[in-house]
Amino acid sequence: MSARGHVVALCGGVGGAKLAFGLARVLEPGRLSIVCNTGDDFEHLGLHVSPDIDTVTYTLVGLADAGRGWGLAGESWSFMDQLKRLGGEAWFNLGDRDLALHVERTRRMRAGETLTTVTAALSRALGVRHHLLPMSDQPVRTYVRTADGALPFQHYFVRERCEPKVEAVSFEGAASARPSPAVEALFARRDVAAVVVCPSNPYLSVDPILATPGLREGLAGLGAPVVAVSPLVGGRAIKGPTAKLMGELGIDPSTISIARHYRGLLDGLIIDRADAAQSEALEDEGVAALVTETVMLSDDDRIRLARETLAFAAKLAAVR
Repeated sequence: MSARGHVVALCGGVGGAKLAFGLARVLEPGRLSIVCNTGDDFEHLGLHVSPDIDTVTYTLVGLADAGRGWGLAGESWSFMDQLKRLGGEAWFNLGDRDLALHVERTRRMRAGETLTTVTAALSRALGVRHHLLPMSDQPVRTYVRTADGALPFQHYFVRERCEPKVEAVSFEGAASARPSPAVEALFARRDVAAVVVCPSNPYLSVDPILATPGLREGLAGLGAPVVAVSPLVGGRAIKGPTAKLMGELGIDPSTISIARHYRGLLDGLIIDRADAAQSEALEDEGVAALVTETVMLSDDDRIRLARETLAFAAKLAAVR
Protein backbone atom coordinates (compact mmCIF):
# COMPACT_ATOMS: atom_id res chain seq x y z
CA MET A 1 0.00 0.00 0.00
CA SER A 2 1.21 3.47 -0.84
CA ALA A 3 2.69 5.38 2.08
CA ARG A 4 0.16 8.11 1.32
CA GLY A 5 -2.77 5.87 0.40
CA HIS A 6 -6.09 6.59 2.07
CA VAL A 7 -8.29 3.87 3.59
CA VAL A 8 -12.07 3.91 3.76
CA ALA A 9 -13.71 1.65 6.34
CA LEU A 10 -17.40 0.78 6.67
CA CYS A 11 -18.25 0.19 10.29
CA GLY A 12 -21.00 -0.33 12.81
CA GLY A 13 -21.23 -1.96 16.20
CA VAL A 14 -18.78 -3.55 18.59
CA GLY A 15 -17.00 -5.99 16.24
CA GLY A 16 -16.49 -3.36 13.59
CA ALA A 17 -15.21 -0.86 16.14
CA LYS A 18 -12.47 -3.29 17.20
CA LEU A 19 -10.99 -3.45 13.69
CA ALA A 20 -11.46 0.31 13.29
CA PHE A 21 -9.33 0.70 16.43
CA GLY A 22 -6.59 -1.42 14.83
CA LEU A 23 -6.72 0.53 11.57
CA ALA A 24 -6.55 3.82 13.47
CA ARG A 25 -3.42 2.63 15.30
CA VAL A 26 -1.71 1.43 12.11
CA LEU A 27 -2.49 4.40 9.87
CA GLU A 28 -1.15 7.91 10.38
CA PRO A 29 -3.69 10.58 11.42
CA GLY A 30 -5.83 11.62 8.49
CA ARG A 31 -5.26 8.48 6.41
CA LEU A 32 -8.44 6.73 7.58
CA SER A 33 -12.08 7.62 6.98
CA ILE A 34 -14.61 5.53 8.89
CA VAL A 35 -18.09 5.60 7.35
CA CYS A 36 -20.38 4.72 10.22
CA ASN A 37 -23.85 3.21 10.26
CA THR A 38 -26.60 5.57 11.43
CA GLY A 39 -29.51 3.17 10.87
CA ASP A 40 -29.40 2.47 14.62
CA ASP A 41 -29.90 6.15 15.50
CA PHE A 42 -33.06 7.06 17.33
CA GLU A 43 -34.58 9.70 19.58
CA HIS A 44 -34.76 8.65 23.21
CA LEU A 45 -35.88 10.84 26.10
CA GLY A 46 -35.82 13.73 23.67
CA LEU A 47 -32.18 13.14 22.75
CA HIS A 48 -30.58 12.14 19.44
CA VAL A 49 -28.69 8.93 20.20
CA SER A 50 -26.18 7.53 17.66
CA PRO A 51 -25.15 4.17 19.17
CA ASP A 52 -22.75 2.99 16.47
CA ILE A 53 -21.01 6.35 16.10
CA ASP A 54 -20.58 6.52 19.86
CA THR A 55 -19.29 2.94 20.14
CA VAL A 56 -16.70 3.61 17.45
CA THR A 57 -15.72 6.95 19.00
CA TYR A 58 -15.24 5.55 22.49
CA THR A 59 -13.37 2.51 21.15
CA LEU A 60 -10.96 4.56 19.04
CA VAL A 61 -9.84 6.63 22.03
CA GLY A 62 -9.71 3.78 24.53
CA LEU A 63 -12.70 4.93 26.58
CA ALA A 64 -15.11 2.08 25.80
CA ASP A 65 -16.20 -0.37 28.46
CA ALA A 66 -14.38 -3.56 27.45
CA GLY A 67 -16.83 -5.86 29.19
CA ARG A 68 -20.03 -4.48 27.70
CA GLY A 69 -18.45 -3.36 24.44
CA TRP A 70 -20.51 -0.17 24.49
CA GLY A 71 -20.64 2.91 26.68
CA LEU A 72 -17.85 4.35 28.78
CA ALA A 73 -15.56 2.47 31.12
CA GLY A 74 -15.99 3.41 34.76
CA GLU A 75 -19.46 4.78 34.09
CA SER A 76 -21.94 5.69 36.82
CA TRP A 77 -25.72 5.33 36.60
CA SER A 78 -27.29 7.90 38.96
CA PHE A 79 -29.42 9.35 36.16
CA MET A 80 -30.85 5.95 35.23
CA ASP A 81 -31.49 5.07 38.87
CA GLN A 82 -33.47 8.26 39.36
CA LEU A 83 -35.31 7.82 36.06
CA LYS A 84 -36.46 4.36 37.14
CA ARG A 85 -37.58 5.77 40.49
CA LEU A 86 -39.70 8.30 38.61
CA GLY A 87 -41.25 5.60 36.44
CA GLY A 88 -39.51 6.78 33.28
CA GLU A 89 -38.63 4.80 30.16
CA ALA A 90 -35.53 3.01 31.40
CA TRP A 91 -35.02 0.07 29.01
CA PHE A 92 -32.17 1.87 27.19
CA ASN A 93 -29.30 2.71 29.54
CA LEU A 94 -27.63 6.11 29.36
CA GLY A 95 -24.67 6.50 31.69
CA ASP A 96 -24.06 9.76 33.51
CA ARG A 97 -21.01 10.80 31.47
CA ASP A 98 -22.33 9.28 28.24
CA LEU A 99 -25.44 11.39 28.68
CA ALA A 100 -23.39 14.54 28.16
CA LEU A 101 -22.52 13.44 24.61
CA HIS A 102 -26.17 12.94 23.66
CA VAL A 103 -27.20 16.25 25.20
CA GLU A 104 -24.49 18.18 23.36
CA ARG A 105 -25.19 16.40 20.06
CA THR A 106 -28.89 17.16 20.34
CA ARG A 107 -28.30 20.80 21.28
CA ARG A 108 -26.03 21.38 18.29
CA MET A 109 -28.27 19.61 15.82
CA ARG A 110 -31.31 21.56 16.99
CA ALA A 111 -29.25 24.71 16.46
CA GLY A 112 -28.87 23.72 12.79
CA GLU A 113 -25.65 21.73 12.59
CA THR A 114 -25.58 18.50 10.63
CA LEU A 115 -24.83 15.13 12.16
CA THR A 116 -21.56 15.13 10.18
CA THR A 117 -20.29 18.42 11.59
CA VAL A 118 -21.38 17.54 15.12
CA THR A 119 -19.72 14.11 14.90
CA ALA A 120 -16.48 15.68 13.68
CA ALA A 121 -16.45 18.22 16.51
CA LEU A 122 -17.33 15.79 19.30
CA SER A 123 -14.97 13.06 18.13
CA ARG A 124 -12.10 15.56 17.89
CA ALA A 125 -12.88 16.80 21.40
CA LEU A 126 -12.51 13.23 22.67
CA GLY A 127 -9.22 12.69 20.83
CA VAL A 128 -10.15 10.90 17.58
CA ARG A 129 -7.44 11.71 15.03
CA HIS A 130 -9.08 10.21 11.95
CA HIS A 131 -12.24 11.05 10.01
CA LEU A 132 -15.42 9.60 11.55
CA LEU A 133 -18.26 10.13 9.08
CA PRO A 134 -21.97 9.37 9.43
CA MET A 135 -23.16 7.58 6.28
CA SER A 136 -25.84 10.26 5.76
CA ASP A 137 -27.13 13.44 7.31
CA GLN A 138 -30.68 12.40 6.44
CA PRO A 139 -32.39 9.93 8.80
CA VAL A 140 -32.26 6.28 7.74
CA ARG A 141 -33.85 4.00 10.30
CA THR A 142 -33.50 0.22 10.52
CA TYR A 143 -36.69 -1.74 11.19
CA VAL A 144 -36.93 -5.44 11.97
CA ARG A 145 -40.16 -7.18 10.94
CA THR A 146 -41.38 -9.88 13.30
CA ALA A 147 -44.59 -11.90 13.65
CA ASP A 148 -45.89 -9.14 15.95
CA GLY A 149 -45.08 -6.36 13.50
CA ALA A 150 -42.15 -4.08 12.71
CA LEU A 151 -39.81 -3.04 15.51
CA PRO A 152 -37.41 -0.07 15.43
CA PHE A 153 -33.92 -1.52 15.68
CA GLN A 154 -33.15 -0.47 19.26
CA HIS A 155 -36.46 -1.91 20.46
CA TYR A 156 -35.52 -5.23 18.85
CA PHE A 157 -31.86 -5.17 19.87
CA VAL A 158 -31.99 -3.72 23.37
CA ARG A 159 -35.54 -3.82 24.70
CA GLU A 160 -36.40 -7.24 23.26
CA ARG A 161 -32.79 -8.54 23.44
CA CYS A 162 -32.95 -9.90 19.86
CA GLU A 163 -35.41 -12.58 20.96
CA PRO A 164 -38.21 -12.13 18.36
CA LYS A 165 -37.84 -14.16 15.18
CA VAL A 166 -36.92 -11.89 12.28
CA GLU A 167 -38.88 -12.13 9.03
CA ALA A 168 -37.30 -9.19 7.18
CA VAL A 169 -35.15 -6.09 7.65
CA SER A 170 -35.91 -2.71 6.08
CA PHE A 171 -34.39 0.77 6.11
CA GLU A 172 -36.95 3.53 6.40
CA GLY A 173 -35.89 6.72 4.64
CA ALA A 174 -33.05 5.10 2.69
CA ALA A 175 -34.62 5.72 -0.72
CA SER A 176 -34.68 9.49 -0.20
CA ALA A 177 -31.38 9.77 1.65
CA ARG A 178 -28.00 10.56 0.16
CA PRO A 179 -24.45 10.07 1.35
CA SER A 180 -23.27 12.90 3.57
CA PRO A 181 -21.21 15.55 1.73
CA ALA A 182 -18.09 14.31 3.53
CA VAL A 183 -18.73 10.77 2.28
CA GLU A 184 -19.41 12.02 -1.25
CA ALA A 185 -16.09 13.86 -1.12
CA LEU A 186 -14.37 10.50 -0.59
CA PHE A 187 -15.65 9.32 -3.97
CA ALA A 188 -13.69 12.09 -5.70
CA ARG A 189 -10.38 11.11 -4.12
CA ARG A 190 -7.75 9.46 -6.28
CA ASP A 191 -5.55 8.23 -3.46
CA VAL A 192 -7.86 5.62 -1.90
CA ALA A 193 -5.81 2.44 -1.56
CA ALA A 194 -8.40 0.17 0.08
CA VAL A 195 -12.00 -0.09 1.20
CA VAL A 196 -12.40 -2.24 4.33
CA VAL A 197 -15.74 -3.68 5.43
CA CYS A 198 -15.27 -4.22 9.15
CA PRO A 199 -16.64 -7.37 10.84
CA SER A 200 -19.98 -5.77 11.61
CA ASN A 201 -23.36 -7.44 11.11
CA PRO A 202 -23.85 -7.35 7.31
CA TYR A 203 -27.64 -7.17 7.54
CA LEU A 204 -28.06 -4.72 10.42
CA SER A 205 -24.90 -2.60 10.40
CA VAL A 206 -23.45 -2.61 6.88
CA ASP A 207 -26.61 -2.90 4.76
CA PRO A 208 -28.00 0.45 5.99
CA ILE A 209 -24.79 2.07 4.73
CA LEU A 210 -24.96 0.31 1.36
CA ALA A 211 -28.70 1.03 1.06
CA THR A 212 -28.01 4.76 0.93
CA PRO A 213 -28.42 5.65 -2.78
CA GLY A 214 -25.12 6.24 -4.53
CA LEU A 215 -22.93 4.90 -1.75
CA ARG A 216 -22.28 1.42 -3.12
CA GLU A 217 -21.65 2.87 -6.57
CA GLY A 218 -19.35 5.52 -5.15
CA LEU A 219 -17.25 2.90 -3.38
CA ALA A 220 -17.03 0.75 -6.50
CA GLY A 221 -15.99 3.79 -8.53
CA LEU A 222 -12.93 4.35 -6.37
CA GLY A 223 -11.11 1.55 -8.19
CA ALA A 224 -9.58 0.32 -4.93
CA PRO A 225 -9.84 -3.28 -3.70
CA VAL A 226 -12.73 -3.91 -1.32
CA VAL A 227 -11.97 -6.42 1.42
CA ALA A 228 -14.17 -7.56 4.29
CA VAL A 229 -13.50 -9.37 7.53
CA SER A 230 -16.14 -12.03 8.15
CA PRO A 231 -18.12 -11.51 11.37
CA LEU A 232 -18.54 -15.29 11.68
CA VAL A 233 -16.15 -17.79 13.22
CA GLY A 234 -17.08 -21.42 12.69
CA GLY A 235 -20.60 -20.40 11.68
CA ARG A 236 -21.15 -18.35 14.83
CA ALA A 237 -20.93 -14.68 15.69
CA ILE A 238 -18.49 -13.62 18.38
CA LYS A 239 -21.05 -11.10 19.63
CA GLY A 240 -24.50 -10.11 18.49
CA PRO A 241 -27.30 -11.76 16.51
CA THR A 242 -25.65 -12.24 13.09
CA ALA A 243 -25.87 -16.04 12.94
CA LYS A 244 -29.33 -16.11 14.55
CA LEU A 245 -30.61 -13.53 12.10
CA MET A 246 -29.18 -15.35 9.09
CA GLY A 247 -30.83 -18.59 10.16
CA GLU A 248 -34.19 -16.89 10.63
CA LEU A 249 -33.92 -15.33 7.17
CA GLY A 250 -33.21 -18.76 5.67
CA ILE A 251 -29.53 -18.04 5.03
CA ASP A 252 -26.81 -20.54 5.91
CA PRO A 253 -24.56 -18.85 8.52
CA SER A 254 -21.28 -19.33 6.69
CA THR A 255 -18.49 -17.33 5.14
CA ILE A 256 -19.81 -18.33 1.71
CA SER A 257 -23.09 -16.59 2.52
CA ILE A 258 -21.20 -13.50 3.66
CA ALA A 259 -19.31 -13.39 0.35
CA ARG A 260 -22.52 -13.83 -1.63
CA HIS A 261 -24.21 -11.10 0.36
CA TYR A 262 -21.53 -8.63 -0.73
CA ARG A 263 -21.44 -9.96 -4.31
CA GLY A 264 -20.53 -7.30 -6.84
CA LEU A 265 -18.70 -5.22 -4.27
CA LEU A 266 -16.18 -7.55 -2.64
CA ASP A 267 -12.72 -8.50 -3.93
CA GLY A 268 -11.49 -10.37 -0.87
CA LEU A 269 -12.79 -11.88 2.35
CA ILE A 270 -10.74 -12.50 5.48
CA ILE A 271 -11.90 -15.59 7.38
CA ASP A 272 -10.92 -17.29 10.61
CA ARG A 273 -8.84 -20.46 10.71
CA ALA A 274 -11.95 -22.25 11.94
CA ASP A 275 -13.45 -21.65 8.47
CA ALA A 276 -10.30 -22.45 6.48
CA ALA A 277 -12.01 -25.35 4.71
CA GLN A 278 -14.26 -22.83 2.92
CA SER A 279 -11.41 -20.88 1.32
CA GLU A 280 -11.51 -22.82 -1.95
CA ALA A 281 -15.26 -22.37 -2.22
CA LEU A 282 -14.76 -18.63 -1.75
CA GLU A 283 -12.28 -18.60 -4.62
CA ASP A 284 -14.92 -20.40 -6.72
CA GLU A 285 -17.27 -17.51 -5.88
CA GLY A 286 -14.70 -15.13 -7.35
CA VAL A 287 -13.61 -13.80 -3.96
CA ALA A 288 -10.02 -14.05 -2.81
CA ALA A 289 -9.62 -15.51 0.67
CA LEU A 290 -7.18 -14.81 3.48
CA VAL A 291 -7.18 -17.25 6.39
CA THR A 292 -5.99 -15.92 9.74
CA GLU A 293 -7.03 -15.41 13.35
CA THR A 294 -9.97 -13.01 13.27
CA VAL A 295 -10.98 -13.10 16.95
CA MET A 296 -9.80 -9.86 18.56
CA LEU A 297 -9.32 -10.36 22.29
CA SER A 298 -6.69 -7.67 22.84
CA ASP A 299 -5.44 -4.43 21.34
CA ASP A 300 -2.54 -6.38 19.84
CA ASP A 301 -5.04 -8.66 18.08
CA ARG A 302 -6.82 -5.63 16.63
CA ILE A 303 -3.59 -4.10 15.35
CA ARG A 304 -2.33 -7.39 13.91
CA LEU A 305 -5.60 -8.01 12.05
CA ALA A 306 -5.59 -4.43 10.75
CA ARG A 307 -2.06 -4.88 9.37
CA GLU A 308 -3.02 -8.18 7.74
CA THR A 309 -6.15 -6.61 6.26
CA LEU A 310 -4.20 -3.75 4.71
CA ALA A 311 -1.50 -6.11 3.40
CA PHE A 312 -4.20 -8.31 1.85
CA ALA A 313 -5.75 -5.27 0.14
CA ALA A 314 -2.34 -4.19 -1.16
CA LYS A 315 -1.74 -7.67 -2.58
CA LEU A 316 -5.10 -7.59 -4.37
CA ALA A 317 -4.37 -4.10 -5.71
CA ALA A 318 -1.10 -5.33 -7.20
CA VAL A 319 -2.87 -7.91 -9.35
CA ARG A 320 -5.85 -5.81 -10.46
